[in-house]
Amino acid sequence: MSEPKRLHPIAVLLNILKSIKELVLPFMLVIFIPGRNEGIPGWVQPLAVSIIVLFLIVRAFLQWLRFTYRIEDGEFRIESGVFVRKKRYIKLDRIHSIDISEGIIQQMFRLVKVNIETAGGTQADAVLSAINKSDAERINAFISVEKNNKVCDPSGMEQEGWAGKEETMIAPSVYKQTLPQLVFMAATSGAVGVFLSGAIAFISQFDEIIPFGRIFKNYEDFIGMGTVILTSFAITGLLAVYVLATLSMVIKYASFTVMKTEEELIISRGLLEKRQLTIPVHKIQGIRIIENLVRKPLGFATVYLEYAGGSVEDKESLTIMLFPFIKKKHLHGTLGEILPDYQTMTEMTPIPKRALSRYFFRKAAFIIPIIGVLSWVFRPWGFLSLLLLPLGILWAYMQYRDAGWNIDGDLLLLSSRLFSKQTLIMQRSRIQSISFKRSWFQSRKELATISASIKSGVHSRVGVVTDVAENDCQAIESWYVPKKAVDTQ
Repeated sequence: MSEPKRLHPIAVLLNILKSIKELVLPFMLVIFIPGRNEGIPGWVQPLAVSIIVLFLIVRAFLQWLRFTYRIEDGEFRIESGVFVRKKRYIKLDRIHSIDISEGIIQQMFRLVKVNIETAGGTQADAVLSAINKSDAERINAFISVEKNNKVCDPSGMEQEGWAGKEETMIAPSVYKQTLPQLVFMAATSGAVGVFLSGAIAFISQFDEIIPFGRIFKNYEDFIGMGTVILTSFAITGLLAVYVLATLSMVIKYASFTVMKTEEELIISRGLLEKRQLTIPVHKIQGIRIIENLVRKPLGFATVYLEYAGGSVEDKESLTIMLFPFIKKKHLHGTLGEILPDYQTMTEMTPIPKRALSRYFFRKAAFIIPIIGVLSWVFRPWGFLSLLLLPLGILWAYMQYRDAGWNIDGDLLLLSSRLFSKQTLIMQRSRIQSISFKRSWFQSRKELATISASIKSGVHSRVGVVTDVAENDCQAIESWYVPKKAVDTQ
C-alpha cells in the first residue's frame, strides 16, 4: 500500500504561471482599460492587480497542498480540489501512454512533468506537473510491468516499486537523428510560415496597443530611402525570420531518439523542453509519410505515427513524429527494425492516364475565375495573374503523378498530394471503413474516388485517392470485403 505523495513545491509556481496564462486577457483589461477612463482613482488599478496576484498565489498553494497521488490496489489514485474534493482512480491496465517532459523550470530543479492517458480520452487523465525523475521512472516501470502482467505478487511489487531500489530497463536506441540531419530538417520544414502567421496574429490582437500612427509617420520618411534599401531591409527581415524559425525547430527536435521495448516505442526529443512519449505498439493504427516540395526532389521524407491516443489540450500528442528527416531509400530498413508490421517498399500503382485530363479540368475550374476577376479589377497589372495558369497546370500534373495505391500483404497504401505528397500506410485490421464514390463524369471514364480511414488521436485519419480505375477499386474491395463492410455510393 503506497503512501499518498505530493508534487514538488515548485508546482506552486507552475500553478501560478498556468493561471496567469489562462487569465492573460482579464489581466490586460485591468492594466490597460482603466488608464483610458477618467474619473477612476489611481489606486484602483494597482489594488486590483495586487488582489488578483494574491488570489492566484493562495489558490496555487492550496491546489498543491490538496493534490496527492499514489498507486494502490492496481489503480493510480489522485485526490485534488480546493473547495470541492475530487478523487480519481485510474486502472493501471487502462493506461496506454505516458508522456514525460521537462520544461525550463523542471530542468532547473531536476524534475519532470508526467501526463498519463487512457484510451479514448480527449485530454490527459492525470497530470503530475513536477515530480522527481526517479519517481517518474518508478511510475513508468510499475505501470509497464502491471500492464504486461509480469507481476506474480502485485502488492509486493508495489511496495518495492515505491520504496525499494528500482531496476530500470534501458531500451536500445534504434533511431537517432544526427545534427546535420536535424539542421537540414529544420531548414526545409517550412516553419517560417508558422512564424509569420504567428506575428500577424499577434499584431491583429494588439493593434490598439501598438502605436501604428507613430510608426507609419516615421515609415513615410523611411520609404523615401529608395527601392534598393527597402528591398534590402525586406530580404534581411525575411532571412532573420527564416533563421529564427530554423533555430526553433533545431531546439525543439534536438537529440531526437526512438527506442523500442518489447511492447512500446519510447520517443524523446528537445533541448529547452525535453519530452519523452511512450506509445504502446498495439495502439499504432498506421504510418503517414510526408514529402514536401523541397524534400521530395532530394529524396527525403518525414514519417508520422497514427495512433489511438493523445490529448486535445496537447496538440503535439496528436501528431507523433517517428522520423523527422529520413532518406526515403533507408525507410524500408529502418521501419523494419521498429515496426516490421508496416515494412513495405511504398511502390505505388499509378492511376490511369485517362484521369490526367480531369486533374487539369479541376484546376482550370478553380484558377480561371480567379484570373478573370484579378485581370478585370486590377488591370493592367491584373494580367500578371495569367502566370497562375502554368503554375496550375504544373500543380495538377504533380497531383496526378503522385496519386496511387498499393496492396502489400495486409497493408493498404494510399498516396495523394495537396501541396505535400502524403502516403498513408494502413493495416487491414486497423481500417475503420473504406468508401468508393463515383460521379457522373467519373462514370464516363470508369473512374472512382477511394477513401479509407483509421483511428488517429480523438478523430480519424483519412486517405483519399481521386480517379482510381474502377477495376482497381474492385481489387481493393475484394482485398478488404472479407474483413469489413464497404460503403459504395
